[in-house]
Amino acid sequence: MVNEQPAAPGRRAGGRRAPQRPAAASPRRGDGKLAWLLITPAVAGFLVFFAYPTVRGVYYSFTSFHILTAPKWVGLANWREMFGDSVFWHSLLVTVYFVGLSVVAGVLLSLITAVVLHRLTRSTVIRGLVILPFLISGVVAALVWQWMLDPQLGIVSQLLEKVTGVHLLFFSDSHWAVPSLAAVSVWKSMGYNAVLIFAGLQTIPPTVYEAGRLDGASEFQMFRRLTVPLLRPILVMVVILTVIGSFQVFDIVSVTTQGGPANASNVLQMYIYEKGFGELDFGYASTMSLALFVLLIAITFTQMRLARANETDLN
Repeated sequence: MVNEQPAAPGRRAGGRRAPQRPAAASPRRGDGKLAWLLITPAVAGFLVFFAYPTVRGVYYSFTSFHILTAPKWVGLANWREMFGDSVFWHSLLVTVYFVGLSVVAGVLLSLITAVVLHRLTRSTVIRGLVILPFLISGVVAALVWQWMLDPQLGIVSQLLEKVTGVHLLFFSDSHWAVPSLAAVSVWKSMGYNAVLIFAGLQTIPPTVYEAGRLDGASEFQMFRRLTVPLLRPILVMVVILTVIGSFQVFDIVSVTTQGGPANASNVLQMYIYEKGFGELDFGYASTMSLALFVLLIAITFTQMRLARANETDLN
């Protein structure tokens, strides 16, 4: 009987060397210091420009603070004043009206634009042109549209009057001021939202549409029963971003209407600005800002819960 000798470490039976497993890379000395060095600018920016102003604003909301005097603690006095302020509630209603118009029109147009780009064209030039309005400053966009909608010299106003015979005062009419502002906001943000939705469309397998065609579904039926359900997470994100951005609208209103006519377009951000930098009442302005912050958190959380943002209708 032949006695078999055990194979040497690192060798297989027959003399062949067994493959060596790579040793786990141990952290090098100094990696922690390098990591902290790299993230220090971001952490410093977060603390200086976000965390500190937020904490300071919460403190000011419970004080009577004018810029020329030291803050004086008043407790819930600012909150009681806010709940009884008719201008605040009017501004909030105007803001909700603006948000409703911007979200509904903006998301629908962005969805249609993204689907058209995805199904009908592969031109990168056209896709780049769609996002151009988003890259324009809000002040510049507001100025351009103010000139175009000018009741006397605006090209849009003149063209509309020649075609329909109707002379509209877009930013000067209390009935048309908010819809006109919403139209400018939709024009500016539509390209960015369309790109987000277009990215979501890229993740839908082509076999899904092929199966739909085999079942005899039309383009509209596939859009309603396949595209929209599969885009639920992206659409929820777009809606949330649009709601937050619309509630924070300021530059377009400040350039075009300044809250007029007769407070018809006086959104909440304009009222906060007037109280803070017009009347120098930073305590009350901080209270309204904190109330808006809490409102946005509640709306975002509710939207994500109701819309099941992390799943599609086909899960």
